Amino acid sequence: MTMVGMSKITSKGQVTLPATVRRLLKLDKGQAVAFCADKRGIFLYRAKVDIEEKGFSAAEWQKIERLANAKGRVFKSPEEAKRHIKSL
Repeated sequence: MTMVGMSKITSKGQVTLPATVRRLLKLDKGQAVAFCADKRGIFLYRAKVDIEEKGFSAAEWQKIERLANAKGRVFKSPEEAKRHIKSL
């Protein structure tokens, strides 16, 4: 695996994607991304979200956005995060 960039997590749990990553994934401001996990780690993908195509109502979409913006689980160590991923 080739590392293409690095970033730090802010106090709010946010990460700035390095310019090299944004260029490789062709990401622009407002572009959706998806995070997928398996036993090898977490993967970032360029995503397309089409509300009408997925059949979500406005209320359902608002709930999805609230959940997406909610603070995620914080792990105390990389080992704890790896154990969680293995349990998925």
